[in-house]
Amino acid sequence: MIVFDLQCSKGHMFEGWFEDNKAYESQKKRDLVTCPVCDDKDVSKIPSTFGMVKSSQNSPQKIKNDDQNHAMAFADLNKKMVEYVKKNFDDVGGEFTKEALKIHYGVTEPRNIRGVSTKDEENVLKEEGVQVFKIPMPPEPETDA
Repeated sequence: MIVFDLQCSKGHMFEGWFEDNKAYESQKKRDLVTCPVCDDKDVSKIPSTFGMVKSSQNSPQKIKNDDQNHAMAFADLNKKMVEYVKKNFDDVGGEFTKEALKIHYGVTEPRNIRGVSTKDEENVLKEEGVQVFKIPMPPEPETDA
């Protein structure tokens, strides 16, 4: 998993999480990478807002080991985030928009929910003032039924 800093043509900056650069390019080509603020599809990668400098005293092997350790730490953090969301958010699947609006208007008790929505549904939620955060989740393993 890799995180890119992205910016739309209107200047909104946001992060995008992708399997790798090839996945980013493929999704961008199919207009699947859009600004979460304005839905602009004219999105580009921008230089990260932070940087790390490694001492020139580090050996190439130490740097390689550090990079592997950082990658493992990131993978562990990502796994923990996914576990947290699965444990603490009700999966409402395709009923996400309906359930989010019910919670927003006090029809049902507030709770953390997760699910899927279309672009049109996301626009409805935005227009209604419902704040939504998109977090990439790995696909659920297929089960034999």
